[in-house]
Amino acid sequence: MDQTRIEALRDAPVPPATLLIDGEPRNASDGATMEVISPLDGQVLTTIPAGTKADVDDAVTAARRAFDDGRWSELPPAARKAVLLKWAALVEEHALELAVLGVRDNGTEIGMALKAEPLSAAGTIRYYAEGLDKIYGEIAPTDPSVLALVHREPVGVVGAIVPWNFPLMIGAWKLAPALAAGNSVVLKPAETASLTLIRLAELALTAGLPPGVLNVVTGAGAVVGEALGLSMDVDVLVFTGSGGVGRRLLEYSARSNLKRVYLELGGKSPNIIFGDCPDLDEAVKVSAHGIFRNSGQVCVAGSRILVERGIHDEFVAKLAEFTKTMKVGDPLDPTTNAGAVNSLRQLEQNLGFVAEAREAGRIVIGGERILEDTGGYFMEPTIVTGVTPEDRIARDEVFGPVAAIIPFDSEDEAIAIANGTDYGLAAAIWTANLGRAHRMVRAVKAGVVHVNTYGGSDNTVPLGGVKQSGNGHDKSLHAFDKYLDLKTAWIKL
Repeated sequence: MDQTRIEALRDAPVPPATLLIDGEPRNASDGATMEVISPLDGQVLTTIPAGTKADVDDAVTAARRAFDDGRWSELPPAARKAVLLKWAALVEEHALELAVLGVRDNGTEIGMALKAEPLSAAGTIRYYAEGLDKIYGEIAPTDPSVLALVHREPVGVVGAIVPWNFPLMIGAWKLAPALAAGNSVVLKPAETASLTLIRLAELALTAGLPPGVLNVVTGAGAVVGEALGLSMDVDVLVFTGSGGVGRRLLEYSARSNLKRVYLELGGKSPNIIFGDCPDLDEAVKVSAHGIFRNSGQVCVAGSRILVERGIHDEFVAKLAEFTKTMKVGDPLDPTTNAGAVNSLRQLEQNLGFVAEAREAGRIVIGGERILEDTGGYFMEPTIVTGVTPEDRIARDEVFGPVAAIIPFDSEDEAIAIANGTDYGLAAAIWTANLGRAHRMVRAVKAGVVHVNTYGGSDNTVPLGGVKQSGNGHDKSLHAFDKYLDLKTAWIKL
């Protein structure tokens, strides 16, 4: 990693951002802006436009026009592939620039940001570029006097609302398959992490994506997100974020054109450590990274660590010792293990959970804001024991560096605790017993279940939740299902 270049990029001025509508940069229709506060020092980094309903309407109109005239939707698959592959190459070429800009905007440590943001996004774009001509229609086996064809067609205009924790990675999970399928998109980034997604869209234009096919409108969720949700000309809406916002988007769909809405709404993921864990030290290290990297701001974070009672005290002691070795601080220092919390609001929410946990359990380590003299939003990794499954810290998503440790005595109890929340996004099982591993994979209600690891899946497998963690899937070829309609042709011979 080129630390000299990182330092130069750290201090580079960031010009005010613009919307991107119909291939052209523009300000909000009323000229309003929002300050971008860097979580590294609490200072204003730049501004983004505070988009309006009129801006959303313009973007949706541009997207519909681009879709209907076929400038992208009717291109041969090979031509779309060529543009997407060039886009992926440009993202890789500008990876360090994008990573540093993202760190300054949302606080992720640079080691994780470089890999998980631009490099991950480039890989995702390339994956769907290579996959777009592998999706075939069907010939149904029906009466031989009829030719029954099933066509797959792009849905039209997609609205995509992306969160602040991994904007490029999650943005690419939605943009790449939607565009590869031939759709047009209106993208709304999070207010506290818009800058890299604007740059990503600019690179798409440079790669040859026609104007109007990808539009970006920044601004408040209550304005821009609502306008997308209520639009009568958005065919599909995809969202990653909170359950409360997800519910509102479903309401907006019902109040407008009944657009399909696909939601990924986070989780309270159980990381289950059995007494026959094959390598307890490895489980400790992976579990720590699974909750403390990116300051716990990860949808699939293993925030509930369920530990079999016979090894509970040993595991907690080892986890505390390992956590002490993790460096929290300047996210642009490559030796940092956990960077800044995204915003002051999020930091205060995290500390509120910890304040409750002081009564509900025992703080083994952490629990405080640190490095206040920097002006940034930094928090100690926090381990809480004495937690019961009924405590709020064991049921609600904190989205911060807070691990709740819960003991259990049997496989059945572990399953009951694991499934005892409204969420079902991810989980992990640590055991040397192959039979137990298979039983637990089937029994735990989650979209992805890791065994003897946590995280690390690639684009070949889907990510989606059950229960109140959402519906639909990002990643894998299954993601195309959200962005393609099925049309039957019933032809009498």
